[in-house]
Amino acid sequence: MKAKKSKRIPCSFCSGELEDTIVQHPYRWKDKIYIFENVPAQVCRQCGEKYFDASTVEIMERTVLEKIKPQRTIRVPVFSFGQLVVQTK
Repeated sequence: MKAKKSKRIPCSFCSGELEDTIVQHPYRWKDKIYIFENVPAQVCRQCGEKYFDASTVEIMERTVLEKIKPQRTIRVPVFSFGQLVVQTK
């Protein structure tokens, strides 16, 4: 008996081919952004859209909800686009 080859589902945005890879993923929860590194994902080769399986999303959600201590914290600059438009005129 031959092993069944799993059929790849195309990207839901552009119908491109998905590739298994490891990514960095910014995760927004309420007014905060969390960055997860080394996350298994499928990424569209054409448009770059990321897809995660349910267990991966559950781990990210549980990490944020349970307030698990991160490996490190970084500072991120924040810009107001409206102020930038005024400054460049």
